[in-house]
Amino acid sequence: VPGLLVAQNPATGSPIATSALAKPIPQAEWPEHIRRTPVTDPTLLRILEEGTKRSQAGALAQVLVDSIGPRLTASPGFQSAAEWLRKKYTEWGIATRTTPYGTFNSWQRGVSHIDLVAPRVRSLEGMTLAWSPATPNGQPVEGDVVVLPLLDTPEAYTAWAAQAKGKWVLTSAPQLSCRSAGQLQEFGTPEHLAGLRAAQDSLRTAWNERNVRTQGVAYQEQLAAAGALGVIGMQHSGYPGINKVFGSTRQKVVTLELSCEDYGLVFRMADKNQGPRLRVTAQGEFLGEQPASNTFGEIRGKGRTAGEYVMLSAHMDSWTAAGGATDNATGTIVMLEAMRILKAIGYQPKRTILAGHWGGEEQGLNGSRSFVKDNPAIVSKVHALFNQDNGTGRVVGMSASGFTGADTVLRRYLGQLPSDFTQWIRYGGVGVPGSGGTDHVAFVCAEAPGFNLNALTWDYGLTTWHTNRDTYDKIVVDDLRHNATLVAMLVYLASEDPTFMPRTHLASIAGANGNANPWPTCSDGMRSSAGYRR
Repeated sequence: VPGLLVAQNPATGSPIATSALAKPIPQAEWPEHIRRTPVTDPTLLRILEEGTKRSQAGALAQVLVDSIGPRLTASPGFQSAAEWLRKKYTEWGIATRTTPYGTFNSWQRGVSHIDLVAPRVRSLEGMTLAWSPATPNGQPVEGDVVVLPLLDTPEAYTAWAAQAKGKWVLTSAPQLSCRSAGQLQEFGTPEHLAGLRAAQDSLRTAWNERNVRTQGVAYQEQLAAAGALGVIGMQHSGYPGINKVFGSTRQKVVTLELSCEDYGLVFRMADKNQGPRLRVTAQGEFLGEQPASNTFGEIRGKGRTAGEYVMLSAHMDSWTAAGGATDNATGTIVMLEAMRILKAIGYQPKRTILAGHWGGEEQGLNGSRSFVKDNPAIVSKVHALFNQDNGTGRVVGMSASGFTGADTVLRRYLGQLPSDFTQWIRYGGVGVPGSGGTDHVAFVCAEAPGFNLNALTWDYGLTTWHTNRDTYDKIVVDDLRHNATLVAMLVYLASEDPTFMPRTHLASIAGANGNANPWPTCSDGMRSSAGYRR
């Protein structure tokens, strides 16, 4: 009975309007890049049939997200994912390799369990941050909870650290309400919202002062020396139960993240001297500097342009609080499935097709930047690179990334595709080069035409991006199948193009302040964790 599936009677009609980007462009408003006639190219038709009728995208994503799980750079989980990728490529008859670009501090997550044991008993929702030290021998440790005070100077914090011996220290501002902004706006009075905002801003300012005076994670060295059990923080994402969960290789004590709700519970009791006491089990294993790598799948081209490349690009690493589903298992699977489709239909490319599954993106695009630095001969021969890294939704936007000569070429590619795919895409013309955030920019700065495929967000920024809720159920498999088929078609057209992609680009880029900025410059990837300063 449908009514049994909801806690309350659903409202009549939906108060939430469908996103404009979730709707196709009305046919009467179709721009020139949307095809008006049926596709007749036999290879495009074979790609379409393979990608839509025999897709493996959902099954592949389930293994990567559920069974392999989080893929912190250089961790056993990341290495398992690379091994699995190579196995799939080999199974399909696609050449594959994993290439180290440096090393990184390898850490394996273990059990995290956090219990409130006084003044009442409750199991709390939380976990260690990535690279957190473990409790001694991974066994439970009990201690009282204290709030990091607001003191005047760094020296005062050095003196206070002795008071943290045997205690858990709260190091973040609490969220006064863990409700979503939308719910507060829907039901709160203007007076209530104004008061809540002012109180939260005041708290945030005070806690920012604490962080400045303690120098953030650097203060952990003093707390460790003083015998503190660990620190507890919280980074609320914007919805009940959803947190951003990161980590630092510089952590010196057990470092925990509690849910917004449970952090608020413990904070209020500690702040009011009501004696909260926690029992914590935190397990995790440091494996030292281990190879940090990229994994590739390659279908060699045949003929005059075989020495040129069409690249598929997506980072494979993730944070550790969930399965890294939309950041970026979805991008990984789009590229993997696109390669499978091309091989399955027996396509013999003219240009070499190279899929890059990057490591170290979350620490600063390290895998892709290192590849660009180490492989100038390949980068100089990249005809086009297609990158995907912002969630599960179908592709609804792209541009030429500031390459003026590529604009006409991309319009031509899009114009050859079925309108079922291009009617969703708001093409942005020449566009501008990105300066960070995802891996195509590592190529763009080297004047290699890299194009990001922007996905429908599905509230990516608040719900899944770097959160403890980035899980398989958030993947929209229909859109994953759609995107993989789209990429396979774009790669085919790029491989067949008789003319090398023009590399002419904007001479300058307008900045937010109105100033003209130069074309972005490249930097090398970080080759070890020694330089990581998060």
